[in-house]
Amino acid sequence: MPLLAAFACLPASAQELNAKVVVNTAQISNTKTEVFEALQEKAQSFLNDHQWTDLSFREVEKIACNFNITVNKWDESSNSMECTLLLTSSRPVFNSSYNTTLYNIKDGDFNFNFQTTDQLEWNADYVDNNLTAMLAYYAYMIIGYDFDSMSPKGGTTYLQTAEDIVTNSQSLGFSGWESFGSSQNRFGLLNDYMDGSMENYRLMMYKYHREGMDQMVESTDKGRAAITEALELLDGCKNARPMSQLPTLFTECKRDELVSIYSDHGTTEEKNTAYNILFGINPSMSDYWEKLKQ
Repeated sequence: MPLLAAFACLPASAQELNAKVVVNTAQISNTKTEVFEALQEKAQSFLNDHQWTDLSFREVEKIACNFNITVNKWDESSNSMECTLLLTSSRPVFNSSYNTTLYNIKDGDFNFNFQTTDQLEWNADYVDNNLTAMLAYYAYMIIGYDFDSMSPKGGTTYLQTAEDIVTNSQSLGFSGWESFGSSQNRFGLLNDYMDGSMENYRLMMYKYHREGMDQMVESTDKGRAAITEALELLDGCKNARPMSQLPTLFTECKRDELVSIYSDHGTTEEKNTAYNILFGINPSMSDYWEKLKQ
C-alpha cells in the first residue's frame, strides 16, 4: 500500500488487492476440471472486485498477493474440498524495484464447500459461507499488515474487522477459527498479533519496513541500523510471549532478505546483534544466520 493511501481517506475509486489465485489439483485424481477452474476464477474475482476499505487506490497502488490453493481431497457428492492455502503478500520498497514480503502464511485447514454454480458474495453482518469468510479474513489481514508497515499500528481498523470475522465464523463448523485449536490457526495467530503483550511486534513491522527497508536506497547504513533496532523489538516480543509463533514465522519469511542486508555489510556489532537474536528465535535456521557474520 502506498504512503498516500495510508493517510488519504477519500472515496474509493479502485479496489485494494491485486490478488492472483491458483488452484492446484495435482494431489487428487479427477477428470472434471470445471469446478476447480470456477473456484479459481470466482475466488480471484471475489478478492479483487470487492471494496474492502473506504480508501482510494490507484491501479499501481494495489497490494500484490498470491493465493495458492492445493486441493487435497474433493467429495463431489457433498461439494466439499479439503485444501491447503499458501498465501503471500508484498509491497514495494520505496524508490526501488524490490518487493519485500509482508505476510506469509500456510493454512492447512482451508476447507469449504463449493460447486460451479456458487456465487461468492460477502456480507459482514451475516457470515454463512466458510470459503468467503476465509477469503475476507485474509483480505483484511493482508491490508492490516500492509498498513502496519506504513504507520505505527496503522492497520488496527482492518485487523479488528478480521477479528470480527473470526468471531462470526466460529459457528460455521469448520476448523481454523476455534479459540482452543492450534496456536497457528486463524484465531491463534491473529490473537497473538493483537495481544497487548505483542504490541512491539506491530511497532517492529513499522520500524523494519518504513524506517528500515524504505530508507535503504537513500542510506544503507541508516536503514540497516533501523532494521537492527527492529530485530531487538522482535527479540523482546519473543521474551514477552515465548509460545507465540509470530517471531519464528517472521524469521522464516525474512531469512533471505536478512542475509542480504547483513552479509558483507554493516559493523561487527550489528552482525553479532542480528545473529544472536535470530539464532535465539529460530535456531533451526542456523545455516542462514551464520551467513550474517560473513
